[in-house]
Amino acid sequence: QVQLVESGGGSVQAGGSLRLSCAASGYTFSRVCMSWFRQRPGKEREAVASFIVTSGWTDYADSVKGRFTVSTDNAKNTVYLQLNSLKPEDTAMYFCAARQPSGGKCSDPSTFRYWGQGTQVTVSS
Repeated sequence: QVQLVESGGGSVQAGGSLRLSCAASGYTFSRVCMSWFRQRPGKEREAVASFIVTSGWTDYADSVKGRFTVSTDNAKNTVYLQLNSLKPEDTAMYFCAARQPSGGKCSDPSTFRYWGQGTQVTVSS
């Protein structure tokens, strides 16, 4: 059974940093993309970072490019999302997601089967 457990969210002031973690169990990092999504109040879920662990490929939303960074620790089966230079508009629930091999964009949430419970990030001005 696949489980994804996020942690690391919290409340910070604008300009601050957080590191989110996503610990995966029952799931093997492979050539299949994983993604970090966020859902802001009243907004649809959006991808902020997509990546393939085994190749190092990454793709970031324009709104976070240069501020957010994905990394992985294969030994711990954990992926991270480093959030720097946070802005109030980054306030959202953040989720990591994984999927079985399938077509479709890595930024499309409908193509992901496995989701964590989310971790809240709140950025105050």
